[in-house]
Amino acid sequence: MKKEDLLHLRNINYRRTSGRRVRTLEQAKELVNEIGFCHFWPIKGVEMPNLFHAIAGRERPVPKKHRDPDHRKCWGWKDQALGKKWWYYGKLLRRRATLVSLDDLPAFYALSENWGDLTDYLQLYEEGKLSMEAKQVYEALLEHGPLDTIRLRREANLGSESSKYRFDRALMELQVGLKVVPIGVAHTGAWNYAFIYELFQRHFPDVPEQARSIKRSAARRRLVGEYVDNVLFTDRSMLEKVFHIYHWTDRQWDRTIESLLDEGRMVRREVEGVEGMQFVSAGSWAS
Repeated sequence: MKKEDLLHLRNINYRRTSGRRVRTLEQAKELVNEIGFCHFWPIKGVEMPNLFHAIAGRERPVPKKHRDPDHRKCWGWKDQALGKKWWYYGKLLRRRATLVSLDDLPAFYALSENWGDLTDYLQLYEEGKLSMEAKQVYEALLEHGPLDTIRLRREANLGSESSKYRFDRALMELQVGLKVVPIGVAHTGAWNYAFIYELFQRHFPDVPEQARSIKRSAARRRLVGEYVDNVLFTDRSMLEKVFHIYHWTDRQWDRTIESLLDEGRMVRREVEGVEGMQFVSAGSWAS
């Protein structure tokens, strides 16, 4: 199969066509459920579906002005969905804003350093896997419940201007670790806009139990397999880039890839117009 054919099918999967573009919030929900996970915005150098291009129905740069209709829909629907548990929204893959379906969320949780208890963070902190600032932010939410960003900084003793970078880094760390999640917007602060955060386990109380029976090897196969089904063709370097937050070893990657090949989920083939051997979705190759 030629690269052009696969790119055409990829655009259909991503809803980057006028006929399949996302026009309503309900269709945005359908998109996330259909593909499992995607980025909110396009990320340079990272191949993955994203909500903005699906709304635009084509590839295009993200405009700087919020008045742009595609930008306004993307941002507004995200805010409207916060707290409704239609999907997971937060910093995750590539440490960027990511949308994850509720069906895939337990697999992501199974790959995290969580064991399903609100006090898990203490062991991670003692092992040097959680920063002091992340511990302070987590404990502020644990004690006070949902907090907007302004108050959260204050309660975490990170309210000074010199602490802003450390607070932002801690919030990123906790989101990537599936420990906190934005659940709403407060009209406060200099921009009259601030996320409200809550502990992940309190917002998604069923996910830890759903994840308990999922082995990490099975979670890797599920998510990597879904990714290949969406992008249709890729190579190992891109796979490692997409899932880099997990720091999988070469052996874990080898086993995951070989399992997906053995199961017939994907095939290793040359694609005309693409340098190097590719992993191609078995369904697209057969078609």
